[in-house]
Amino acid sequence: MTDIETPPLPRRLLAEFLGTALLVAVVVGSGIAAAQLSPQDVGLQLLENSTATVLGLAVLILMFGPVSGAHFNPVVSLADWFIGRRAGTGLSLSEVAAYAVAQVVGAITGAVLANAMFGASMALSTKERATGPHLLAEVVATSVLVALIFALARTGRGAMAAPAVGAYIGAAYWFTSSTSFANPAVTVGRIFSDTFAGIAPSSAPGFVVAQLVGLVVGVAITLALYPDAASSADDVVVPHPAPSNSA
Repeated sequence: MTDIETPPLPRRLLAEFLGTALLVAVVVGSGIAAAQLSPQDVGLQLLENSTATVLGLAVLILMFGPVSGAHFNPVVSLADWFIGRRAGTGLSLSEVAAYAVAQVVGAITGAVLANAMFGASMALSTKERATGPHLLAEVVATSVLVALIFALARTGRGAMAAPAVGAYIGAAYWFTSSTSFANPAVTVGRIFSDTFAGIAPSSAPGFVVAQLVGLVVGVAITLALYPDAASSADDVVVPHPAPSNSA
């Protein structure tokens, strides 16, 4: 754990806002571009969309991780608080709430920005996704994401989070039927784009519930494999200064 002074909370929230906004802009924008470039080939569209997301996510983790940890995901922030709370590491609950607000607002901003860059309609998505298999896929995608992040931190490989998390999300685009949203903030943001990457408002609550279930499963897996994971909660997603007011 580093001894560098912790960035003030407003700076960390700015990093979470910008990082989540740019992540959703990458996801939605590349989805729009893919649909325009390959209108008759959904498989190719998904390949283009997933490739952009892998590369974009890795870059954003490297860019913002040293400031806020690059959570970009309320599930990751909640897991960080829960696992680290007894050891006095990780985020405090009030910081989790602040992170989540920044992440959700950032996600919505990113979707609106992507729409604007491509001249797409600002209408809400009409793409229904919430079937049983999709929800199961979100549980799987989210639980493995949480376990991966904490495994990297606990084993001193947090610096590998950018390529590892990017690679996992890229793979999960293909091995899950939901294309691995695995993020409540991103799910909410993608409501605001009626495009290839969108999700209908009626489908979003089911996705968020499934992601929260995945959070519980992911934390359970983490603690079963690494009972002392709390010692490294300050290094999630990537090593960054420990919050001075953790609780």
